[in-house]
Amino acid sequence: MAACSTVPLTGRRQLNLANSQEIQTQSLTAYRDFLKDPKNVVVSSGADAQLVKKVGLRIASAIDRYLKTNGYANQYNFSWEFNLVKSADINAWCMPGGKVAVYTGILPVTRTEAGLATVMGHEIAHAIARHAEERYSQTLGAQAIGGVIGSATGSQSIAQLYGLGGQLALLKYGRSQESEADRLGLTFMAMAGYNPSEAVFFWQRMASAKQSNGASPEFLSTHPSDATRIAAIQKRLPEAMKYYNK
Repeated sequence: MAACSTVPLTGRRQLNLANSQEIQTQSLTAYRDFLKDPKNVVVSSGADAQLVKKVGLRIASAIDRYLKTNGYANQYNFSWEFNLVKSADINAWCMPGGKVAVYTGILPVTRTEAGLATVMGHEIAHAIARHAEERYSQTLGAQAIGGVIGSATGSQSIAQLYGLGGQLALLKYGRSQESEADRLGLTFMAMAGYNPSEAVFFWQRMASAKQSNGASPEFLSTHPSDATRIAAIQKRLPEAMKYYNK
């Protein structure tokens, strides 16, 4: 049966044929497998690792308060976890259920705590907006979802979707979803006490990093163009600043 859900803050109605709880269960398995893989070195100590956890917890706490205050709490059962992974890749991601990984390769671009909050707020926004479930619904259809997510190898499918142990072949957020994650991420970082204006400077640095590398990082594979994104963020700043000023 077709179903719709509403994205917090934006109010957008979206198609959601997937079983969110089942996806979260499979995501947890995929996340655990990723952390246990010897190829993935988790940085468990040091200032950078502590900062990732600090920023993540601040954003998560702010989101949890918002969801509870606005009647969304019963729709989310996230178990937040934040890990820093040693990798030259300029990347970060958040699985359904709040399982987050930040790669060390993105830290020279984030530079500041607010820069890191920009990245983590954006990635967490994808999970809060249930973009993964939406992409399942759009591309696989209800019958295919039951076969993939309900199968014993569901966690392997989710790992593949997030490019864990292979190329990010299946899950490509659409540009509208990326823009929505930018909007939500701005507000989430503001709720957590980070000035959302800092997001503009981060994305300017990301644009420079892309030019220096000569290729777009996987993190930006389906994102809007630099100029379009920065202009849209600047337009959304007044909305986010209301939460920051509180």
